[in-house]
Order: sequence, then C-alpha cells, then structure tokens
Amino acid sequence: MLGDEPKGNLDTKTGDLIYELLRRLNREYNQTFIMVTHEDLASKANRIIRLVGGRIID
Repeated sequence: MLGDEPKGNLDTKTGDLIYELLRRLNREYNQTFIMVTHEDLASKANRIIRLVGGRIID
C-alpha cells in the first residue's frame, strides 16, 4: 500500500488511530506500506529509505 502523508490532514487522535491500524495490518497480514512523510511517523517504521534528489542515500 502506498501512502502520501497518511496522517497529514488528520487531528492527532485520528492520526494515531490510523497509524495503529497500519501497524496492525503490517503485523497480522505481513502487509507492506510505503509512505512519504515529513512527520515523526518515519521514526516508528521498521525500515527507512531516504531519498535526496531522486537518489537513495541510505
């Protein structure tokens, strides 16, 4: 599943509920999520790939 700022326009409570839903889907169904985010959401991910200028930097 692809997500572009999945919590971007949500209030904090709803955003947290969405994040927990995504985590549960990942754990229970081994679902992969690719998200673009500028939030602290990335710090909670299992794996982070950083892009700069269209290139993977780490």
